[in-house]
Amino acid sequence: MYTGISQVIRALPAFALSVFLAALCFTVNVSAKENTPLSEQRNQQLKNLVQQSTIPQLIQAMKEKQLTATELTQFFIQQIDELNPQLNAVVAMNPDAISIAMQLDEALSHGKLRGPLHGIPILVKDNIETETMPTTAGSLALKDNFTHRDAPIIAKLKRAGAIILGKTNLSEWANMRSERSSSGWSAIGGQTRNPHDLNRSTCGSSSGSGAAVAAFLSVAAIGTETNGSITCPSSANGIVGIKPTVGLLSRHGIVPISHTQDTAGPMTRSVIDAAILLSVMQGFDEKDPATNIAKGHLNYDYTPEQSSISLKGKRLGVLYAAPLAHEQVESLFNQTKQMLEQEGALLVEGLSTEPYDHFYQDSYDVLLYEFKATLNDYLAQLPNESKSLTLEKLIQFNQTHATKEMPYFQQEIFEKSQQKATLTDQKYLTALQKVHQATRADGLDKMLKEHNLDAIITVTLTPAWSIDRINGDHFTGSFSTYPAVSGYPHLTLPMGKVHHMPVGLSITGGALSEKELIAIAHRLEQLIGYKYN
Repeated sequence: MYTGISQVIRALPAFALSVFLAALCFTVNVSAKENTPLSEQRNQQLKNLVQQSTIPQLIQAMKEKQLTATELTQFFIQQIDELNPQLNAVVAMNPDAISIAMQLDEALSHGKLRGPLHGIPILVKDNIETETMPTTAGSLALKDNFTHRDAPIIAKLKRAGAIILGKTNLSEWANMRSERSSSGWSAIGGQTRNPHDLNRSTCGSSSGSGAAVAAFLSVAAIGTETNGSITCPSSANGIVGIKPTVGLLSRHGIVPISHTQDTAGPMTRSVIDAAILLSVMQGFDEKDPATNIAKGHLNYDYTPEQSSISLKGKRLGVLYAAPLAHEQVESLFNQTKQMLEQEGALLVEGLSTEPYDHFYQDSYDVLLYEFKATLNDYLAQLPNESKSLTLEKLIQFNQTHATKEMPYFQQEIFEKSQQKATLTDQKYLTALQKVHQATRADGLDKMLKEHNLDAIITVTLTPAWSIDRINGDHFTGSFSTYPAVSGYPHLTLPMGKVHHMPVGLSITGGALSEKELIAIAHRLEQLIGYKYN
């Protein structure tokens, strides 16, 4: 859920793909139960359909008997079989996926539509509990963590008709183990690769979810974020990602980092699909006190109008962020701004975040305090032998299994977190108050109010860097911290490419402003006309 501590480290050339495949190739074992391969002709027909269709269009095709959920599921299984050995995006498959699809087809044949995700295969990040697969957070310490339960957001997806196809790789422990980590690497799944360029990073920590959606391994995926871990991989892989307001979705059943910043969110190829998933997953959960904020949004529909939405008169603040230091990224952003002005939007230029001295250290300390407390609490409530684990024991496990767990980078974050006191420590409480004040009242809220803005826009990330497991990630500019720390929503959608790599456009706003952000993003998506290739 955490993109990692920004490093300014010279990136070495990426490892040769042949060495990578020999050393880290992860093979997914798909159940053969009722698993009949599609013909080459039908597979191509479905590929064309999937590449051109949103979720409502796929369901309409099922209603019109042009497609079945079983065929769609089989198509993605074959996609994973073919492409995953190079991408390492998927780490586990649901053995019941085909049989569930057949049941949904049977229901539809009798006129029974389960919901807005009827028959839609979805992949889920491997730190979110699912009934039939382990939840590992990428660590060998949790390789047998079968909880035999669904996180509340997964239960909602299934009730809406979704088929949980499998689990996606992630940066181990959601990038909360080492300050020199390689995004997308875990001891369970190896190194996830970017489908636009196998030598380049997927960013993280929702690395597998981003790569899988971009490579058409599923209709959509679910990621999680603490700071940038939905938006960064969405930008790097050229897809749509929404980090919702913290508390809009339940976090129960998700391996945690921070109770003040964690959230799950949709990762898709279109704004409409992301809005549908958000509508399904949002809502109050008595096991997650943060969701009290969602009580007023029960059964809320975030889906934008299908008709063209004009941006005429919309006041959009233009925020300077680090990715704009790249001249070609700046040029791409300027083209987008011109589109907005031609559409009639009013751009308010010259905005910037102005964090106080030691802001970034305070925000990091908050996560170190919260990680120890929330992780130990999560582990203690597991319904299996893993409940005996603690952060301290995980540190010991990694030391004992260092050749497999720490061949490239260590566990400095684990060790720093373990040294922190409890959440009653005044240092923690003071730091939390200060970072919330800086990002909310003195930050995003102030900008929105003073300039009467509908939203704030900027660039999400520079083009993805070359993978370097020895020195770690080579961030040259990203935007995520202010919406992450404040707990406010942050949406990214593809803006175009610099050379052959995608670059995302960020749209952020105040708490619970998802409806407005999605409407703006939907119209921008129409204007930009990005093609997923």
